[in-house]
Amino acid sequence: MVPDVSTGDTMRMLCLHCARKTVSPRPTTKYGALTRYLKFRGDFTDTVKLPFAKMDGIIGDNLPMNAYNTGSWWNNLPDSPHARAWLDAGWNVQEVNLKEGYAIFKKVKKMKKQGSRRRAKREEIRKPFTPVHVHAPKQKAPSKTKVSKFYARVKNIERRRTSIPRYQGSFKPKPMHEKKLYKSQEKPH
Repeated sequence: MVPDVSTGDTMRMLCLHCARKTVSPRPTTKYGALTRYLKFRGDFTDTVKLPFAKMDGIIGDNLPMNAYNTGSWWNNLPDSPHARAWLDAGWNVQEVNLKEGYAIFKKVKKMKKQGSRRRAKREEIRKPFTPVHVHAPKQKAPSKTKVSKFYARVKNIERRRTSIPRYQGSFKPKPMHEKKLYKSQEKPH
């Protein structure tokens, strides 16, 4: 936990992860969410039909009016930032229907999954796996005191068991509290 880095308030604490996001947020473009969406969909399908309204929801803003009016806005030219969004994800616009308001994207190239640097380093190492030698902990012998206490407990349990009288049949003696509460001839109803 660190003091709030945006305001400098020492009374408001933030976790280090939140503080890092506040100090150095990830740079994103307007169409970065569309790139992420198309990369995600690329794992499952080769074509995606996206209505303009859904694209508005994905990017979190409205598409410009040119997208609704002209078909040239949808050209696959890498110099425009909106086209770079789907080209970077490995997709091209195959068809645009301005009347019904949708665009069909087709996957052009398969994108490599971007893993962490640690994974890349692990993949480079091609040594056979050798497990670490682990010594099993040795069980300590119990002390003489603990052993003698254990045997004393066992003997006391045996004595108690032998001191309880055993009766043949289903006869069970009355508990002491019943003997004190009721006379031998009377029983509660």
